[in-house]
Amino acid sequence: MYMGVMGAEVFIVQPGFVQGLVEHMRFSEAEAGLIASIEMAGFAAMTILLIYLTRQLNWRHMLSACIALTIVGQFGSMLTGELTSFAAMRFIAGLGCGGIVSIGFAAIGLTDRPDRNFGILVAFSGVYGAIVLGFMPTLYGYAGMQGLLFFFAAFAALGFPLVGWLPTSGGVVQADIQARSPLPLGLTISALGAMFAYFLAQGVIWTYLFRIAIDGGLTEPQAAFGLTIAQFAGILGALIPTIVGARFGRTVMLAIAISAGVVPLLYFLFGTISALSYAIAVCVYNFGFNKTHPYLLATMASFDGSGRVVTYAVALQTLGLAVGPAVGAWLLGGNAFAGVHWFGIAAFVTSFALILVPALHQSAQTRAAAS
Repeated sequence: MYMGVMGAEVFIVQPGFVQGLVEHMRFSEAEAGLIASIEMAGFAAMTILLIYLTRQLNWRHMLSACIALTIVGQFGSMLTGELTSFAAMRFIAGLGCGGIVSIGFAAIGLTDRPDRNFGILVAFSGVYGAIVLGFMPTLYGYAGMQGLLFFFAAFAALGFPLVGWLPTSGGVVQADIQARSPLPLGLTISALGAMFAYFLAQGVIWTYLFRIAIDGGLTEPQAAFGLTIAQFAGILGALIPTIVGARFGRTVMLAIAISAGVVPLLYFLFGTISALSYAIAVCVYNFGFNKTHPYLLATMASFDGSGRVVTYAVALQTLGLAVGPAVGAWLLGGNAFAGVHWFGIAAFVTSFALILVPALHQSAQTRAAAS
């Protein structure tokens, strides 16, 4: 569980991180979005590479190397404020974080109860996000971005003592997994496309949620408070898969959760932002995301028993998160966020359309096997 949080340590608090890039390092909003995109590009590159390496290399050795890369990237970022070199350091940090998450998610995907275990992971991520986002304005006030980057390095370093708890490879646990019929290729591509579309939307929206509040007239503490409260709503969203699992069908749960991502964006488009309304909107949004994430991952895990589809899914997830901030930066027109909101809505709806048929097909196969 710690690996999943450790690898996503920057992404979980990305709105506050982007706010720090703009306010404390004086990058423009577009530059901050591109930096976030470059970091997630490193994240995606490593997850794609690990598709081919997870069956060949020792997982413990890979994890140690990825933790080291993360630490190097964080400390390297502390040494420069120039756009190109800073972005290069963020790419290195992204490589490390991507490897950590990919290995961790692959291991969880091989367990007997992926809904529950992914839900627990996302719940822990929410606790981390609530604490760090809550203290971020204070940390910025005392130590600026240097303090946050040092925290990221230290948090990653705490993972070294836990490396020994990881299996040396997926084969160690695969023998205990019940055989699952593979999904037809076309449906697999559709499912992976859903993963990409969902996290493309998330990459576009999540990156700018803090800046959306500032653009709406809120202060930095008001925005931070709203996002902190939203982490607790996210924990509630993550607990639903943990408690309910697939009892009512993953398709229904995904429909509700993805809708919770769309409704706040419609409010940002047509409503008036206040401290209270912003807090409620981001609570609904984060509830939806943290409920969707474990159900999507568990759906991917149900498609085969090797963990390979989950690895592909994580790669597409991180690719979406890598492209998303750059798309958001491109969509910004005169620092207005309307294009960002409409794009997010369209991508969320597309993701549900793409996952619907594969999920229904797999559910039908499961019922047929049970009978």
